Amino acid sequence: MRAGPLIGVTTSITVDSVPERASVNSAYLRAVQEAGGVPLLLPPQLDASSRLTLWRLLDAIVLTGGGDVDPARFGQARHPTVSDVSPARDALEVDLTHWALARRLPILAICRGVQALNVALGGTLHQDIATDYPNALVHSQREPRHQPTHRVKIEDGTRLAQVLGACEVEVNSFHHQALANVGEGLRAVAWTADGIIEGVEIDRSPGLVLGVQWHPEELVTHDAAAAGLFRAIVQESRTLG
Repeated sequence: MRAGPLIGVTTSITVDSVPERASVNSAYLRAVQEAGGVPLLLPPQLDASSRLTLWRLLDAIVLTGGGDVDPARFGQARHPTVSDVSPARDALEVDLTHWALARRLPILAICRGVQALNVALGGTLHQDIATDYPNALVHSQREPRHQPTHRVKIEDGTRLAQVLGACEVEVNSFHHQALANVGEGLRAVAWTADGIIEGVEIDRSPGLVLGVQWHPEELVTHDAAAAGLFRAIVQESRTLG
């Protein structure tokens, strides 16, 4: 008997270094398990047949943080600050997003993950917040990863506000890019005081889709709102069983 829903967790891939590695921060795995799910890693190096074999097992997916999405995917030249671009990871996450949406699997997209989700649906990104918003808040903090550093306001009545249990939360922040034009089907529902989009959603049942620009996996041990994100995805995935 399965211990819990299988939650696909995407991994990073090393860029321009040897040996090539696939990896993911352990906080994601702990957060999924604490919510009652079983994490299954989805590295970009797998061939098409292996990917499909794993994807067919999944009850939900988590798109994780990491390097920048290739601006060519949304029709722009690369800004000098763009780094750690992996075409293999971009391809996997775009394909996985479409596959999961078509099957109405729940999706939780985090930091880079919400950017990949947006691009997969035809949206665009601000390639560098400091360039496009010179007076923006600090979105790439130097404080420890588990420490919140700014506030996010969530639109009342949205599924994200319901899951978080609040219309304003304190979050951590480790990104220099952000959503610009929102992709088809997505709805922007959370922002920082400087106007940066911090949360999106597709509200449907089954198959809840939530995306946040912060890192709730680092906050789940001491923040009920962060833990609620992972519980919501795991609980939603049980409706498919």
